[in-house]
Amino acid sequence: MKKNAVFVYSPDQLDYSFSDTHPFNQKRIVLTVDLLKKIGKLDKGDMITPRMATDEELGLFHNQKFIDIVKQAGAGKVGEEIGDMYGIGTEDTPIFPNMHEASAMLVGGTLTAVDEVMTGRSRYALNLGGGLHHGFSGKASGFCVYNDSAVAIKYIQKKYGARVLYVDTDAHHGDGVQWGFYDDPDVCTLSIHETGRYLFPGTGNYTERGTGKGYGTSFNFPIDAFTEDDSFLDIYRAAIDEVAQFFKPDVILTQNGADAHYFDPLTHLYGTMNIYREIPRLARMIAEQHCNGRWIAVGGGGYDIWRVVPRAWAHIWLTMTGSESPTGALPEAWLKSWQEESPVPLIGTWEDPKPLYEPIPRQAEITEKNAHMLQQALHMIRSEKKSE
Repeated sequence: MKKNAVFVYSPDQLDYSFSDTHPFNQKRIVLTVDLLKKIGKLDKGDMITPRMATDEELGLFHNQKFIDIVKQAGAGKVGEEIGDMYGIGTEDTPIFPNMHEASAMLVGGTLTAVDEVMTGRSRYALNLGGGLHHGFSGKASGFCVYNDSAVAIKYIQKKYGARVLYVDTDAHHGDGVQWGFYDDPDVCTLSIHETGRYLFPGTGNYTERGTGKGYGTSFNFPIDAFTEDDSFLDIYRAAIDEVAQFFKPDVILTQNGADAHYFDPLTHLYGTMNIYREIPRLARMIAEQHCNGRWIAVGGGGYDIWRVVPRAWAHIWLTMTGSESPTGALPEAWLKSWQEESPVPLIGTWEDPKPLYEPIPRQAEITEKNAHMLQQALHMIRSEKKSE
């Protein structure tokens, strides 16, 4: 019997851990799972155990030399000096024991989600352990060792021969995925992110449109720092709708970083929980309109793991299962379970407190600037429509 949605999860996903003080903390998956269970929306029947990606599967995107270095580093056989050549042993992406195995498990989780959807066993699939979009074929970057989304796209192409629309709403540009398919006409990458003027990785200008046969299949929507909900959602709605109509994908893969929120410590956007209700709703709508419902979702960034990520990521699963968007108080049992461990007071409701922040003096200017950027980013598509 075909399922509506599957939730890919294993405690082994928590082994991807740089240190106790590193901002990338997979405890956020545990918090999300527990929140969903405590509202009665996730049980064992919904969950599926991920497998570990093989070297052959990793090799669809990553080169073997890099894979070997990661293995050696995780076994303590590579010093930080040589590791730095491959992006590991850095402040962002330090070496940790069994790095290869932990990283391959996250990739395998996304491949598990892919097979569930592409074989038709499930309509949608969610792997919150994935979303490591900064990894390159031969180098780790920005907390990301292996790039599960890039491997998954190559896997989809090889095994299922499908055209993939990759949608990235992380506050950081999805650079590793974009550059990995920059010349591929059968993969379309769409990234809405904070402008790279002040934020890692510094790329993602709207002029980055692809190259060769892939020209016109890379779309970037760099929004200004301090962008608020309305402007963010205006950009997202237009972008995903018009790009999907233009590209006509067979499947949609979404990366769901939760770091565009005002509370996130690493970014400068002023999003609230409103955008995290809407992002998955629109993704599902696009999947239904263009891909016969095929939608695979992964996690990504999100560094306020207590106040933001569990509430934001819960909305992805709730959207996949057709559950009503919750309002009001979070379960008292969940709050009691985690408040003592949390370094900040937990938010007790699905909505953010109001006011969340002081009014932005430049709101109109930022909104206008973002709208102009949208016009430039979609100019090619809109010009083609006018000429038809």
